[in-house]
Amino acid sequence: MNDRLDGWAAANRPSGRAWEISTAQTQSIPASATQGVPTRPAPYRTGQETSTPAPTPARAPTPAPAPAPTVRRRAPKEPLSRRRRIVRLAIVAVSALLLASGSAYVWADTQLNREVDLGRSPDRPPAGKGTNYLIVGSDSRDGLSERARKNLRTGSAEGRRTDSMMVLHTGSGGTTMLSLPRDSWVTIPGFVRPETGRRYNPSRNKLNAAYSMGGADLLVAAIERNTGLRIDHYAEIGFSGFVDVVDAVGGVRMCVDRNIKDPKSGLDLQKGCHTLDGAKALAFVRQRKQEADGDLGRTRNQQKFLAALADKAATPGVLANPFAAFPTVRAGLDTLIVDKDMGLPDLMSLFDAVKGVTSGNGEQLNVPVSNPNLRTSKGSAVQWNVTQARRLFDQLRNDQPVTPAPPTP
Repeated sequence: MNDRLDGWAAANRPSGRAWEISTAQTQSIPASATQGVPTRPAPYRTGQETSTPAPTPARAPTPAPAPAPTVRRRAPKEPLSRRRRIVRLAIVAVSALLLASGSAYVWADTQLNREVDLGRSPDRPPAGKGTNYLIVGSDSRDGLSERARKNLRTGSAEGRRTDSMMVLHTGSGGTTMLSLPRDSWVTIPGFVRPETGRRYNPSRNKLNAAYSMGGADLLVAAIERNTGLRIDHYAEIGFSGFVDVVDAVGGVRMCVDRNIKDPKSGLDLQKGCHTLDGAKALAFVRQRKQEADGDLGRTRNQQKFLAALADKAATPGVLANPFAAFPTVRAGLDTLIVDKDMGLPDLMSLFDAVKGVTSGNGEQLNVPVSNPNLRTSKGSAVQWNVTQARRLFDQLRNDQPVTPAPPTP
């Protein structure tokens, strides 16, 4: 039995470290605290105990971070090939030209001097087929200085007279440019003179007298009455505008089959081809004293020159480039007078028709004449061949191909 007790005591004897801790805690209790209070022996501590940590309160779950936005990076541009650069430059250039062309087009349309009212004339002939343009070259000195008048030998006459008149017909039957000599002996319709209010009865006179007495309105009325053709559009250019247009296109090349020297107009050309500037061109289309057929020869020169001018103005270097064409357009608009219904598209159609005639797509004719030197109370005049002229006018009115009349004997 003593052996068992000794074994138990040995087994349950606290370790030295535990005994020291227990003794220290017991001794640290104050005496006042133990008075009247039963004491309980401190439990033995083996040093093997582990303290249980206090439970940690549950934390709220942390939200997952928002995904970062995806940034798409462009791949580095490859250098443009030479062909692609050329294509882009071409697109930019064409766009610029179209913009400039559109701007110039709008500007030119607003600059047209629409002062002729074709509907004012009474008793107009019925409308025919196709379109009839009346092209008039006047001797207006407007825009010319005294020095320019002297250099161009235009004289000092005031007012406006006609130096040339052409009816340009376009239609399905073809294009015809018909010259009307300014000295044609015709019937001038009755009219009221604007500046005096005096009324004049119909009378026989030269065709250009209608313009000098009653302006463009009376001229149109006289042509409609004597031809039976209804004029749809009117275009007139003066000396200054004519000279400026020729100079703007860089001159016009003309060839003559003989020497021409006219003291009155100042023209002096040797046989052969020449590039005429504005001043020389004006002298060329005005002179008639050196022409065997007089006024008829002059109308042929005018047709020839107008065709060459239209051809030069329509070259790619002038027409296709709005910056090169602008001076030409501006020069023409300075003295250009048109009817109230004329728009820029109509003016371009006129221009294209004249150019077509120069290319052989049309006829260039003079009105048939029976007597180029008819003596009248107004001086020498040109008498039409009534039969042939009437047939020609009927063909134009009905938009039929024209039959050129035989040459004047």
